[in-house]
Amino acid sequence: MAAGGPDGVLLVDKPAGITSTRALAMAKRAVGSLKAGHTGTLDPFATGLLPLVFGEATKFSRFLLDADKSYVATLRLGATSSTGDTEGEIEQRHPVTCSLPEIEAVSREMIGVSMQIPPMHSAVRVQGRRLYDLARQGLEVAREPRSIRIDFIEIVSFSGEQLVMSVKCSKGTYVRTLAETIGEKLGCGAYLTGLRRTGTGGFHVEEAATPEALAEMGPEAARARLLPVEVLVRSLPRADLAEPEAWAVRNGQTLAARVPWSGDELALFGPAGEFIGVGRIAEGRLAAARLMATGHSG
Repeated sequence: MAAGGPDGVLLVDKPAGITSTRALAMAKRAVGSLKAGHTGTLDPFATGLLPLVFGEATKFSRFLLDADKSYVATLRLGATSSTGDTEGEIEQRHPVTCSLPEIEAVSREMIGVSMQIPPMHSAVRVQGRRLYDLARQGLEVAREPRSIRIDFIEIVSFSGEQLVMSVKCSKGTYVRTLAETIGEKLGCGAYLTGLRRTGTGGFHVEEAATPEALAEMGPEAARARLLPVEVLVRSLPRADLAEPEAWAVRNGQTLAARVPWSGDELALFGPAGEFIGVGRIAEGRLAAARLMATGHSG
């Protein structure tokens, strides 16, 4: 274990009522680590899967930041909220007259690539300032629409004014905004009353532990839950290097790309199967893009 703590990925089940930063601080104490980060925050009212990266894993966090996300969202139909969720003020109320087939039809309209404007109550920066800081001052500024992708929406349940749905979407998708759009198309309005992230990057919330559970099990047991760093790059093609090749890459040299290697980026492994880092192929040569520190392996 490195001086600043262990290396690896920890799957945390964030409870409602705390920020992702608070959950990270609790996990760092539980594991006994100084160097750690998250791979995409959850709003305080949201719960569920929060993968955290420790030590050398922080170098490869972008692979989870860029990964698709899965959620179970609970919507309150027949009303709108100033923030799109339970944190805001209820603004309008409307009768709910839509049927399940109508909800399913609207949901199908959401599937695919579209443009979405980030909500004011979000962490997006505009001219160096977080939107939620501006919103707290009562300010509203123009936001650039962003391209998002909805892969599927499945209706889990619908009863009265409550709609529960399962969503798989691209990174950067605001489910609050999706809920508001669905409510608008149904003509009754909607806002989120619950949001649970169930999966991202091939990880599932069932594999995660709450911060409280991590604290109770003690540092040794908490560290034992760390997944190796290379799980972050398992979507990349793998390149196994012989000892001279591994030495060359670690020392800034490039290698001639060979037939089994494909794609722009590769997960690099040494002769003993140890994870070395990520390489890129350009003009027929393989060069290191991001490497594990010497002496570290997944």
